[in-house]
Amino acid sequence: MRKEIVLGGNQKLKIYGTLRCTPGKRMKRENRVFFSSEEEAFQKDYRPCGHCLAEKYKIWKNGLI
Repeated sequence: MRKEIVLGGNQKLKIYGTLRCTPGKRMKRENRVFFSSEEEAFQKDYRPCGHCLAEKYKIWKNGLI
């Protein structure tokens, strides 16, 4: 079984999002990390992107307040 990259993240900010996210495409190359699932990103303490994953971000944010 081959794992496919479906999400990208910013290592410094601990944010993950889709590979097509415009703000995500602007991040520095040295800060980029990739994930094969949302569960993997979540397990590594990354939060959803407020731009490309707005609904999931709202749920995440409300869970912390």
